[in-house]
Amino acid sequence: MDSQIWRTGMCFWVCLFGFLSFIHCVSSEGEGIGGGSTEGLVRIDGKEPIGKIDEDFVCATLDWWPPEKCDYGTCSWGKASLLNLDLSNTILSNAIKAFSPLKLRLGGTLQDKVIYDTEDNKEPCPVPFVKNTTAMFGFNKGCLPMKRWDELNSFFLRTGAKIIFGLNALPGRTLQSDGSATGAWDFTNAESFIRYTVKHNYSIAGWELGNELCGRGVGTAVAASQYVNDTASLHNIVQNVYKGVGPKPLILSPGGFFDAPWFKELADKTTTSLDAVTHHIYNLGPGVDQHLIEKILDPAYLDGIANTFSSLRNILKTSATSASAWVGEAGGAYNSGHHLVTDAFVFSFWYLDQLGMSASYDTKTYCRQTLIGGNYGLLNTTTFVPNPDYYSALLWHRLMGRNVLSTRFAGPKKIRAYTHCAKQSKGIVVLLINLHNTTIVQAKVAFNSTWSLRHRHKYHKSHRSHMLKKHHSGLRSSTERVRGDTEREEYHLTPKDGNIQSQTMLLNGNALNVDSSGNIPTLEPIFVNSSQPIIVAPFSIVFVHIPYVVPPACR
Repeated sequence: MDSQIWRTGMCFWVCLFGFLSFIHCVSSEGEGIGGGSTEGLVRIDGKEPIGKIDEDFVCATLDWWPPEKCDYGTCSWGKASLLNLDLSNTILSNAIKAFSPLKLRLGGTLQDKVIYDTEDNKEPCPVPFVKNTTAMFGFNKGCLPMKRWDELNSFFLRTGAKIIFGLNALPGRTLQSDGSATGAWDFTNAESFIRYTVKHNYSIAGWELGNELCGRGVGTAVAASQYVNDTASLHNIVQNVYKGVGPKPLILSPGGFFDAPWFKELADKTTTSLDAVTHHIYNLGPGVDQHLIEKILDPAYLDGIANTFSSLRNILKTSATSASAWVGEAGGAYNSGHHLVTDAFVFSFWYLDQLGMSASYDTKTYCRQTLIGGNYGLLNTTTFVPNPDYYSALLWHRLMGRNVLSTRFAGPKKIRAYTHCAKQSKGIVVLLINLHNTTIVQAKVAFNSTWSLRHRHKYHKSHRSHMLKKHHSGLRSSTERVRGDTEREEYHLTPKDGNIQSQTMLLNGNALNVDSSGNIPTLEPIFVNSSQPIIVAPFSIVFVHIPYVVPPACR
C-alpha cells in the first residue's frame, strides 16, 4: 500500500474519531517499540452457538459489610451495606433502572452471620455487625429487621431489580478444631424469613444457600455430602412455601470457590433440587497486590481462569443434574479491591474479558462484586457516580444477545475478541479489547464456515420495531437517520487523557457523566461504512454491532 495513501486513511480515522487524538499517523506496521498499526482478522463461526446466556446475564451484588470493614489500613465500604444503603439516592435508582432489569445478588461473607428478625425469632437480634477480632470474619452476628427488608423490597420494586438472596447456612452446625462445620443446617429462621417474604408478596428470583463454605471454605467449610442434604432441604422449603405461587424461585448453591471434587459430588447428587451452581472468582489475588495492572494486561494471565470455566462446564455436562453454571460473585481482587485499579478504566479490560470468556463456556449469569461498596463497585461508594465498569456492563447488557459464537482472533496476542448475536436487533455484536499501549489494530471480520457475508438482510418493519425499542432503552436507533445495509454501529471506550487508571470513561470521545438530575447518559454509537476495517486504538475497547450479518446461529 502506498505510504501516502495509508497516512491519509489513518488521518481520516483520527479526525473522525477525535477521541483517539493520541494516535499518530504513522506508516510503520507491527508491534515494535514505536507502536504503529497492524492488521488482524476476527474469525467467527456462525453456524451454531457455543453457549447461551441468560437474558439478564449481567448481575451485581449488594453486600453486608459495615463501615468498619477495613483492609490494609483502608476502610472503603462506607454506607454501602444492605442495612444502611441510602435507598433514596437518585443516581442509585437510575443506575439500576437503566438495565431493565438488573439482577442483584444479596449476600457476601457476613450472610452466614445474619439473623432474620421474624416474629418467631427467639435469638437476640443486634442490628449492626459489631467488630470483634476474635470472631469468625472479624464481626459478631448481625440482624436483618423486617422493617428494613420491607424498605429494601419497596426499593427493588421501584427500580425493577431482580433479586437473588443469599441465606445464612451456618445455623445448627458445630465448628470443629480442624476448621470444618459439621451437622445439618437448621433452617428454622430461614424458613420463617422465606414465609414472611411470600406472605408480603415480595418477588425473589432465587434463594442461594451459604457463602464460601464449599471446598476448603473461607472461615469454615461444610462437606459436599452435607451440602447436598441441605440444598435438598431448601428445595423442599421453597416447594412447600410457594405452593400455589408461581413462578417458583431458583435454588442456588454453594456460592464459593471452585473445587472440582467437591463441586462434582454436589452436581452428581442434586439432580432435581438445584437450578444453578454458583462459584466465585478473585483470580487477581489480594487488593494490596502492586502488580494487578500487569496481570490485567497479560493475556496469558487472563487465560488462566479458563480452566475453571471449562472444568465446571464439563462437570455439569457429565452429571445427571440439570443445573447451570453461574458466577455468583466476582471482584477480581479480594479484600475490597484496589483504588484506581478495580474502580478505574483499566478494570474494564478484566471485567469485559471475564464476561466474554465465561459466556463462551456456557455460564448463564455473572454477578459482579459489587454494585456499590469497596473499591470494586460499579458505583462510587460515596457519591454513587458510576465508575467506568458500570458503562461497560450497561453496554454489554444492551448489546450482547443470548447466543455466543465461537470467535478467534488472528493478529496481536493482546487483542481479546468475543462475539454474540445482537440482543435487540438483527445481526451480531463483536467485542474487541486492545491491551496494547501503543499499537493500533485494523481488524476485519470473517466467518469460518460455509456461510459467508453474502447473506445480508435488509431492514423491514419488524426490525424497525426492534430498533425503536433499543432507542427507548437508551441506545441511539439506526432509524434516526437514512442508512442502507452497508453501515455498522461502533462504541469506542477509552480512558480520559489516555490514562488507564482514570475513573472517567469516554464513549466515542465524549465523557460519560450523570447530569445534574442524576440521569444516566445515553449511549450513542457512531456509524461506520462496512468497507472500512474496525479501528481498535491502543488501550481501548470497542463494541461493534453489525446489523446486516445474520448467521444461522442468530436466526
